[in-house]
Amino acid sequence: MLARVCTAAVVGLSAVPVTVEVDAAVGSARVNIVGLPDPAVRESKERIKSALQNSHYAWPRNRITVNLAPADVRKEGSAFDFPMALGLLAASGQLDPQLFADVVALGELALDGSLRSISGALPVALMLRGTGKRFLLPASNASEAAVVSSIPVHPVQNVRQAVSFLKGSEAIPALQLDPGEWIRSEIPEGLDFSDVKGQTVPKRAVEVAVIFGVDRFHTALAPLAQAQVI
Repeated sequence: MLARVCTAAVVGLSAVPVTVEVDAAVGSARVNIVGLPDPAVRESKERIKSALQNSHYAWPRNRITVNLAPADVRKEGSAFDFPMALGLLAASGQLDPQLFADVVALGELALDGSLRSISGALPVALMLRGTGKRFLLPASNASEAAVVSSIPVHPVQNVRQAVSFLKGSEAIPALQLDPGEWIRSEIPEGLDFSDVKGQTVPKRAVEVAVIFGVDRFHTALAPLAQAQVI
C-alpha cells in the first residue's frame, strides 16, 4: 500500500512543500529513506519504530520505502519524524490515508510517542496561507504557528492523540492567538537593532520611519516589498 503525507522543509527563511511517500511492499522487514535526507532524517526510523511500538501500534513487517519528494531539496532535521510515522501507519493498513489529505504534519518524535519541539514552524505556517490545509505540529510550537491567523493550527501532544483527532474521536480545537500577545510574551525586553544580524536595508527603512514619520516609512518599504527584500 502507498500512503502520502504532506509536510515541509525550511530552506533559509522560507518553507517549501514536501510530500512523504511511504510504500509497504513484500520483502524482508527493513526501512529505506530516500530523497536527499541528512543523517538526522536517516536516523529517524529508529525513533519512529520505538515511538509507534510504545504507542501500541504494530511495526510493519514489510519492506518499507520512504521517499521525501522533491528529491532535489535537502531534508534536514528531525521534524519529518511525525509525518513519516503517519505514513507508516497508513501504508501498513492501521490508518486510512484519506484522513490526512488536507493535513500538513511536522514534529520530532520522542521514544514514547510524544512530540518534541521543532524549528521552522512560522515559515511553514506562512507557506500554508490560502491552501486550506490544517497544520498539525507539537503543542510547544503551536503558538508560533498560530501567529498566522488564517490557517487552522492544531497542537498535538503525541501520536495517539493525533490519530484520534484524525479519526474524529478526539477534538483538538484550532489555536486562536493574538499576534501582538505572542510577540510580547515570546520576545525578551531590551532587544534592539544590535541584536539583528544582517537585514541592513529593512533596518534602514525602520530608521527612516523613526526619524521622518510613518508616511515616509511606507514609501521606503514599498520598493523593498516589490523586490521581495522584506
